Amino acid sequence: MIIQPRTRGFICLTAHPEGAASHIKQQIDYVKSKGEISDGPKNVLVIGASTGFGIASRITAAFGSKASTIGVFFEKPAAPGKPGTAGWYNSAAFEQQAHQEGLYAKSINGDAFSDEIKQQTIDLIKKDLGQVDLVVYSLASPRRTHPKTGVQHNSVLKPIDEPFTDKTVDFHTGVVSDITINPVTDPADIDNTVAVMGGEDWKFWIEELKAAGVLAEGVKTVAYSYIGPELTYPIYRNGTIGRAKDDLEATVPTINALLSDINGISYVSVNKALVTQSSSAIPVVPLYISLLYKVMKQKGIHEGTIEQMQRLFAERLYASNLPELDDKGRIRVDDLEMREDVQKEVAELWTQATTENLSEISDIEGYRNDFFRLFGFNVEQIDYEKDTNELVQVPSLTV
Repeated sequence: MIIQPRTRGFICLTAHPEGAASHIKQQIDYVKSKGEISDGPKNVLVIGASTGFGIASRITAAFGSKASTIGVFFEKPAAPGKPGTAGWYNSAAFEQQAHQEGLYAKSINGDAFSDEIKQQTIDLIKKDLGQVDLVVYSLASPRRTHPKTGVQHNSVLKPIDEPFTDKTVDFHTGVVSDITINPVTDPADIDNTVAVMGGEDWKFWIEELKAAGVLAEGVKTVAYSYIGPELTYPIYRNGTIGRAKDDLEATVPTINALLSDINGISYVSVNKALVTQSSSAIPVVPLYISLLYKVMKQKGIHEGTIEQMQRLFAERLYASNLPELDDKGRIRVDDLEMREDVQKEVAELWTQATTENLSEISDIEGYRNDFFRLFGFNVEQIDYEKDTNELVQVPSLTV
């Protein structure tokens, strides 16, 4: 079938298998160009492995360290005449490339919050790898059915205490406008968001993996977070999502205690603002990112997801020295984004941004391009007018 992008708001409803495969190959080539990561991981579990930082982590582990990888994700396969999701095509392309190079790569498709998927993952590790020495937790979901209570929790994106009004942009049209988001009125909204996006499920994974004996001596585990600039604090870090991120980060001491007898350690890595399916949904953030991209590209310090993850693995997680942590115990690979000169320039551009001057003072075109590349579009050398096989399969899918 011929697959073209169809969008609804911040969501792209279609994905292109050849474009996704080419985009994955570009990321693989980047990791290989940086050379082997010394003393990198050998057996890796990535939870939330199909898009964004998750697929970039899997690529970095496999092609930077020749690691065997198991990826857990929840994606929709293609049906005749109906494309699969971007994460499905990403995972298929990753496995194909990994297998061509003789690397072990298997995937599990299902609800990572569930006990069933946890057990299936444990069974696969026992059968094929024995133990894993790195667990990456990169889940991004709007809802979670709690495995112990059966309650479905839905996250919300809202400020707390006061309404939030500021600029935002429709990145499809480039129209800059003001937006007001009312605060939560029911405290349960905060609790539900924490239940979905906080640290409890990460802890559950580590508890069950450890109880099953599939965590290696000296195992490392890392989860991903974001802080961002003060201008986004009301809607992000000081809002409902921020409460969830606080909970995620507060889980580190608990996990460290769980892993102490096998000399394991857990980290939260604070990553740079990037175009992802999740970030595109947050008002204000697309405008901030388009301005940030402009400034960082001009300074020659821009990074995408694969550059971020390669640097995290090579210069933080598997450097010769223990990674430097901030005053709250977090790894910071948002260090270039948060440089004082970068933030000063972005703040100045923020006050100037209008519909009329946006294309001049920002990299809104770069934002759009990155957005569509998430779904396999806007990728060089792909002819989107030609028929493509939508029925691509993930080669080693176990569920």
